[in-house]
Amino acid sequence: MRVIRSAKFTADNAWGAMNIANMNGITTKLHWTDKPYKWHINEGEEVFVVLNGMVEMHFREADAEKSVMLQAGDIFYASEGAEHVAKPLGEARVLVIETDGSV
Repeated sequence: MRVIRSAKFTADNAWGAMNIANMNGITTKLHWTDKPYKWHINEGEEVFVVLNGMVEMHFREADAEKSVMLQAGDIFYASEGAEHVAKPLGEARVLVIETDGSV
């Protein structure tokens, strides 16, 4: 048992993470960032939960780039094969649940 105070978590570099759990090959990580990630496709599905800050999530759907602004409490679900990139506006903390070894 442990309690994680996500609002106090920081990392030495953008997208630095604290591993919270690995349950049957599915990881849960707390990330801190202040810079965009990179366009990528995960190995499997991904759940992306904004805990604080704001993140503009860009994704490709039907050969078109789209985006949605995510605020604290918002959840983004990326299905298997969905290409996407997260771009925070300032500092953000996000909880990411995905297959172990995903990009």
